[in-house]
Amino acid sequence: MLSYNKTLKEYSRRLRKEMTDAERSLWSKIRGKQLKGYQFYRQKPIGNFIVDLELDGGQHYTEEGITKDRRRDNFMRSIGLRVLRFSDREVFENIEGVIER
Repeated sequence: MLSYNKTLKEYSRRLRKEMTDAERSLWSKIRGKQLKGYQFYRQKPIGNFIVDLELDGGQHYTEEGITKDRRRDNFMRSIGLRVLRFSDREVFENIEGVIER
């Protein structure tokens, strides 16, 4: 089991309750092992980060957002996880393509 910062647990719960429309839309297609039997988790604390459906809205395209995302992605890769990023727009315009990817 991967260790995590326990102070993030409550925040991750709040994020699960406050999903964006894009996250809600994608989640409805992949929850409950709908996608080839794979189990997906939402807003899971790992290390000092929260792993989630990585759908990028406007805050991810600022200089600060890009820096934070790069640091988080580098950590995820260092522990063997693969990061896939999609924009909210991609989900709304081509959800099937996102799921296929």
